[in-house]
Amino acid sequence: MGTDAPRKKEYKLPVKSKRVEDFRPLLESLDARDELNEVFKNRIAKAVQLLDEGVPLYPNDFKKVDDIGRVVASHEPLDEEALAKLDEGFCLAGRIVSLRSFGKVAFFTIQDASGRVQVFAERESLGQEVYAVFKKFDIGDIVGVTGKLFRTKTGELTLHAATVKLLTKSMRPLPEKYHGLKDVETRYRQRYVDLIVTPRSVEIFKARTAIVRELRACLDNAGFMEVETPMMQAIPGGATAKPFVTHHNALDMGLYMRIAPELYLKRLLVGGFEKVYEVGRNFRNEGISTRHNPEFTMCEFYWAFARYTDLMDLTERLFSHIARTVTGSDTVSYQGQEICLAEGSWARVRFHDSLETIGGIAPEVYSNFDTAKALVEKSGEKVLKGEKLGKVQAKLFDIFVEPKLIQPHFIYHYPTEISPLSRKNTEDPDITDRFELFIAGREMANAFSELNDPVDQRLRFEEQVREKEAGDDEAHQMDDDYVRALEYGMPPAAGEGIGIDRLVMLLTDQASIREVILFPLLRPEGAPGS
Repeated sequence: MGTDAPRKKEYKLPVKSKRVEDFRPLLESLDARDELNEVFKNRIAKAVQLLDEGVPLYPNDFKKVDDIGRVVASHEPLDEEALAKLDEGFCLAGRIVSLRSFGKVAFFTIQDASGRVQVFAERESLGQEVYAVFKKFDIGDIVGVTGKLFRTKTGELTLHAATVKLLTKSMRPLPEKYHGLKDVETRYRQRYVDLIVTPRSVEIFKARTAIVRELRACLDNAGFMEVETPMMQAIPGGATAKPFVTHHNALDMGLYMRIAPELYLKRLLVGGFEKVYEVGRNFRNEGISTRHNPEFTMCEFYWAFARYTDLMDLTERLFSHIARTVTGSDTVSYQGQEICLAEGSWARVRFHDSLETIGGIAPEVYSNFDTAKALVEKSGEKVLKGEKLGKVQAKLFDIFVEPKLIQPHFIYHYPTEISPLSRKNTEDPDITDRFELFIAGREMANAFSELNDPVDQRLRFEEQVREKEAGDDEAHQMDDDYVRALEYGMPPAAGEGIGIDRLVMLLTDQASIREVILFPLLRPEGAPGS
């Protein structure tokens, strides 16, 4: 008995043409995901017809001259009579985001990066042949148009099309709107679609760019120099976090994606640079939440011959200036709360005082290991074997204090044992000259006077190594080269790290970090829990 030969797959479309075969890869991919519905069939049929008529689907010979936003802004104040007197024509390009056809005439709206404008197309002006081609255009197609401006009977500024040219044929329909959690996930996975149909998303990412630009400008104007340091490191350092592990084939060595640029930036202070900063990505192999993404953006800056209190003053100026520049005010609304970022209004509270005055924990409770541990565990958190009082107090802070810090608070003088890179306080070696900035119940920045004593630094590293051996995956590794750099002499200095993503969340009133990262990390599509 012979075997049956595989049947050639048939694609039934509302058009007959040899060109249907050209779309086999698209048809097969759509069918594999059970998405070959009437909408796709009709779009592919139109594409086939356009090709049969000699109309290219993806030409590259149209020169866009004008931005829609500029054209609309400069002509919106003009009335119909003033527009009629203009001889000026415009050459625009953009995506069709709405389309209403009335037989021999049609209104459609095109959108580019700068804005939207309505376009009026009619068979009489375009000619029967061109208008017949235009009738095969869909929402989502990218087109080039030329023409002059006028106002409709309803007063809307509109471009009367003299020519319309297809620049990109869209095979997939744009969604009308998003509903519910499932579609929120789609927005993150298909950010390219989100940016097309959600103006607020565009505003957020434009604001993000403005925030980073202003941050750089402020630091540049203050005399800081922007630098770049390694993202792949032999020893992950500069923070207590679990790193991502990778491997370099040519050198046959394990490497880590950086958790922070701190130790390299401080090496530059040793080398003689006095003010340096870096804006870049960090990578931490930790959980994902509305406040955490494994890949995130930080700005770290280091200032020789400065103290942590100098950075408090600088941070107030930075945040206040950026808020005024980007939002127009140094008072911002975040999730229904008014937050004042004006200079001079920021609270400064010692770490241990905050446990009592804000967290409501009596000193005799938080200063005793057993009672502090019991309170942590009663709150549902774990205390790991080998953790000391400072670590337990930090957990008490996270539980009882941090959520209450809505207005800007500098919390300073952290315990030495949870600050392995910070300079000890001169009067009390059990605390460090370190602060963290909290706004809206979350950490926004971390800073301290730098530890530049190589002997003290080696001892701190050795203690971190013991904690790692005891099971703390986030403890710091020994970095002999960094200690060697300190042995050459690093000037007294202060350094700070600011979380860019959280700053953008604050200034754009976003509750989730995924809303301010263009392409947040997600589970593979179709995986359990995705």
